[in-house]
Amino acid sequence: MGSPSSDPSPVDPTRKPRGDEIDVFGLTHAGIVREENQDHFLLCELRKHVEVHLTSLPESELSWAEDDRMAFIAMVADGVGGGQAGEEASRRVVGAVARYVTESIGAYYTADSTDRDAFTGALHASALRAHADVLEAGESDPGLAGMSTTLTLWIGVWPQIFVVQVGDSRHYVLRDDRLLQVTRDQTYGQSIVDAGILSVEEAKRLRVAHVLSSSLGGSESEPVVQWIPSGWNHVHMICTDGLTRHVSDDRIRDRLAAMTSARQVCEDLLQDALDGGGTDNITIIVGRAVRRDG
Repeated sequence: MGSPSSDPSPVDPTRKPRGDEIDVFGLTHAGIVREENQDHFLLCELRKHVEVHLTSLPESELSWAEDDRMAFIAMVADGVGGGQAGEEASRRVVGAVARYVTESIGAYYTADSTDRDAFTGALHASALRAHADVLEAGESDPGLAGMSTTLTLWIGVWPQIFVVQVGDSRHYVLRDDRLLQVTRDQTYGQSIVDAGILSVEEAKRLRVAHVLSSSLGGSESEPVVQWIPSGWNHVHMICTDGLTRHVSDDRIRDRLAAMTSARQVCEDLLQDALDGGGTDNITIIVGRAVRRDG
């Protein structure tokens, strides 16, 4: 993640953030209409680990053996299906993707500008493996038939961000007070807009506007993997549509621009969604790197 050009600090902008410079928080809520919460989320770090058992070297020579963060991972999944099937789908996918990505640990060691194709390929394969897992579970258990889920997976490998998306959960980034929606909703409504048939407002009125055209476990699954550069003080947010159905992009931008902490802004956005109707499950993760050079 490169540093914004307006940053006056003389410190190397490519320096990886320390642990105390990462401000991140996530939460999930059932909303005020639905009794069950079929969303799941995960925040975690992948670290190198060297354990020194015995050595004659002084401690000052062992800094290389300390745990070093390779990647920061955040993901949200919004389950679809009757009964507990949606919850089962989102839970399975979050667990499976975390496992598959961890198994591809070699990609993290070499994830740089010369190795993006291999890394994005591994991420795409992880999503498709999770898709196959959900299909298999639905076929083996009639009570889970038809379950599916969205997935938005955010991986920070400094200085870049990799994003995997299936469905309509979203990733936003706030840079220089401008909010960018990085992902594209995989819904029939968005497909109609993209084809130029209807405007965004017209498409919203369709009964199929929010029906997924791609999901993990559904009839079609088309994971989209992309990467973007990022930097100090850039604010990233991933969320399920329980937030975006009730909170406008303008409101999200204002909240992120004025945030004092990731926890505070997550809680404020959650309240906005509840005040707006809270008709769906709501999951929000916000993260940023804040330099503390004195």
